Amino acid sequence: MGMIYTELGKSGTRISSIGVGTWQFGTKLWGWGKGYGRGDAIEAVRRSIELGVNLIDTAEIYGNGTSEEIVGDAIKDMRDEVVIATKVWGTNLTYRRVLRACERSLRRLKTDVIDLYQIHWPNPFIPMRETMRAMERLVKEGKVRHIGVSNFPLRMMVRAQEALSREEIVSNQVKYNLIERGPEKDLIPYAKRERITIISYSPLAQGMLTGKYNPNNRPKDLVRRVNVLFDKGNLRRLEPLMNVLARVAESKGVSVVNLALCWLIRSPEIVAIPGVKNARQAEENARSAEVVLTEAELEEIERAYRSVKIDKFVSFLRIPLNLMGI
Repeated sequence: MGMIYTELGKSGTRISSIGVGTWQFGTKLWGWGKGYGRGDAIEAVRRSIELGVNLIDTAEIYGNGTSEEIVGDAIKDMRDEVVIATKVWGTNLTYRRVLRACERSLRRLKTDVIDLYQIHWPNPFIPMRETMRAMERLVKEGKVRHIGVSNFPLRMMVRAQEALSREEIVSNQVKYNLIERGPEKDLIPYAKRERITIISYSPLAQGMLTGKYNPNNRPKDLVRRVNVLFDKGNLRRLEPLMNVLARVAESKGVSVVNLALCWLIRSPEIVAIPGVKNARQAEENARSAEVVLTEAELEEIERAYRSVKIDKFVSFLRIPLNLMGI
């Protein structure tokens, strides 16, 4: 048993259920990410591909283009083995800016076609039809194969599809993991009915689902300190769930990471794009495709999840204390 593959929407393109997320490649700005060494990042991508991973996700905004450049270097002699997904930033959604942004991404990725071009965030100030007219032109010119969206609620995703005249939305990339399950309300049921792939970013809840953090071991970086999940109170509330995950993982001889990713990709409409910073992490992520959860294990995890009541509205007074690690 090895990597699992599924179809990207109704496109006929085969993608791995475990992909590679690259938002931290080259990112060191404002303490929002440590960034990964270029050599380690390239090695992580190449090792992922060797293990059957073919979905590599990036964006023009990640590291101000650095992530795309690293991905381009990593796949330069493996282009036919991968599905490249990148994104156009929300301020570049006018007709001309979409076209120019795509050209820049193509140069950085060192390729002549982007397999999946996604709108990173919806922009209510730019008409959707204008953006989609540019996206369809890129498909017609052979510079883009498929069109996707990211961070689009259901209403906006339907509007995006209606704005297209020839093509179809094949995917929506959203935050979704075992703890943060907002898309289950309406987005995922719709995507399943319409055969639109859900690409899960932050599939490990920014590291919460690695089992590394607890009330006595809180993260030190800014990006996690302002995340309500890592508030000391929420870390205490999450302990029972994390204990169940640790127990189930141990009984199966796998890691909590494997368990969390396996839980996501058990549905063929959902793929996960965890980050990788080295070859070892690439191997652990890929191993998740080999894990199978039983109905009893799924029910046990679900009961534990339902018993958790996360405070999603941690007082603003807590944020300075979180930043200080208090």
